[in-house]
Amino acid sequence: MVSLHIGKQRPAHREKEAQLAMGENRNTEWGVFTSRALGILVLVAGILFAARLCVASPPGHNRVPSIFDPQSTNAESLYHLSNFVLAITGLIFAVVFSLLVYAIVKFRNRAEGAGCEPTQVYGSTQIELAWTVIPILIVVVLFLTTARVIHAIQDAARPAKAVAVSVIGHQFWWEFRYPALGVVTANELHVPVSTPTYLKLLSADTDHSFWIPQLAGKTDLIPNRINEMWLDPRQTGIFLGQCAQYCGTQHAKMLLRVSVDTPEEFDAWIQAQKQSANQDQKEIAGRRVFETTACINCHAVSGTNATGRFGPDLTHLMSRRTLASGAAENTPENLRLWIQNPDAIKPGSLMPAMKLSDADLDALVRYLETLQ
Repeated sequence: MVSLHIGKQRPAHREKEAQLAMGENRNTEWGVFTSRALGILVLVAGILFAARLCVASPPGHNRVPSIFDPQSTNAESLYHLSNFVLAITGLIFAVVFSLLVYAIVKFRNRAEGAGCEPTQVYGSTQIELAWTVIPILIVVVLFLTTARVIHAIQDAARPAKAVAVSVIGHQFWWEFRYPALGVVTANELHVPVSTPTYLKLLSADTDHSFWIPQLAGKTDLIPNRINEMWLDPRQTGIFLGQCAQYCGTQHAKMLLRVSVDTPEEFDAWIQAQKQSANQDQKEIAGRRVFETTACINCHAVSGTNATGRFGPDLTHLMSRRTLASGAAENTPENLRLWIQNPDAIKPGSLMPAMKLSDADLDALVRYLETLQ
């Protein structure tokens, strides 16, 4: 009798163990599913956050230059191309993401199928054709669209009234020359609104890349090679850019400013830049310091014996808003610090510390302040 009683109890005991094991498997299964779903949600949230950063400020109010706020003809073309590419890649992402979620949910590990081999699919001609032909078509469409935009920008006819500027990249600053107008300046480019400006791009040392996101795409400056690009801004204001090709220690601080002026403002700026350097006799001591030190080996000031080309032309230094290619505001305090210890503003720059006495340094700064 005892043995019969025990025999009857064994099936119930085993059924309970099976139910517990099934419950544990389900918990494990949903734990894995939850962790995967959480990872995917974090990825999507990151993408949405990055997209939000691109449009964080209204157009014209964002201090961070953005290709999504175009202010010139060719930048507008690049903006529409970018939106087209983003739309296609976004659609691809949505399809792949949906299929991934479907596969995770549909074919997740199930307790009732544990230990069983899934149904094997050895090939599908239709699927293989689809994932071969569709990517090829997408690439062809993107290639043709991009080629059309590049052709329209690079082969645009040059108007007779266009402004010509030679841009020379140095470590780590920009030189701007207006050959037809007889003007030389640095780091701050002035162009007229609604008038095309054609840039001839050269490099004095290594590879650079000229980029103002709101006005044009990137174009490289390569030693012993001439590249060209053009700007056609539609709105006045200050537009920020920088070197987009690593060129050395201070690549990140090789900034530039483009001042888009009205025609009257541009003409007035050109006339002011054509003037010789201010000869203030009150600051003759500072000029003497400038002309008798290594400053003249690198810098030029019209009307003096300084004709250097290794550094920016200083004839109208104080007409610029920034120093050291945008690394600091152009103030007397920053100017003094820049001369005394350039590494304090731009570590690794090629500007040497002048090691002047306080009296000579003060006199030199006062003289440079007269170079309006």
